Amino acid sequence: MGTPMNHKKVIRLMQKYGLKCPIRKANPYRRMAKALKTNAVAPNLVNRQFKSHGPRQVLLTDITYIRLQDDFCYLSVIIDSYTMQVLAFQLSESLEVDFVLETVLQLMRNHLYSLNATTIIHSDQGCHYTSVKFRELIQNSILRQSMSRRGNCWDNAPQESFFGHMKDELNPYIKAWKTFDDVQYRINDWINYYNNDRYQVQLQGMAPNEYYHYKVTNQLPSALAINTAKK
Repeated sequence: MGTPMNHKKVIRLMQKYGLKCPIRKANPYRRMAKALKTNAVAPNLVNRQFKSHGPRQVLLTDITYIRLQDDFCYLSVIIDSYTMQVLAFQLSESLEVDFVLETVLQLMRNHLYSLNATTIIHSDQGCHYTSVKFRELIQNSILRQSMSRRGNCWDNAPQESFFGHMKDELNPYIKAWKTFDDVQYRINDWINYYNNDRYQVQLQGMAPNEYYHYKVTNQLPSALAINTAKK
């Protein structure tokens, strides 16, 4: 049993002998998540039917961590689950909600013409997507909001798969990154390559942008059309 001692005496003894008791500070991102989180969970409108509705009908979104030396930056992406195109993306040095909102705004600026009132944007139940700002932005757009079931990554499987392939292919560059701009340059370059030149078996051997063009025009890319004709 210890000796009872007034807390002021403890303080004096600690000061005398130079003792310090570090206090673990609360994780600022946990505080932010708690502040953003609401109970407004949208229904799962997609129900894993990622390929059933055609282009621009089911859009998937999520956030992933990108290592930068001893820290992280954060990537928000929106993809078309049918064509697997990256339609919008934003890289951020913090997890504040603004970069997720900007991803949606970028989508609306660049692809509004191809969206309609039946288009769904689907995410997990993360604090960014249940936040008041995000829900208001979706409500003020032509999009319908959908969410995965709690803790179920399979409900957003194509998005998870996309991040997995991206990180595998960017892994050789991670050690060379020294600044945020280094990461931004490589992400921009890789997504441009992914959309235009990364051919996928699930897209009939086409890159995502080629596959979208084929689906809306019924015209094969020129090189693929020549090869098909030879057969």
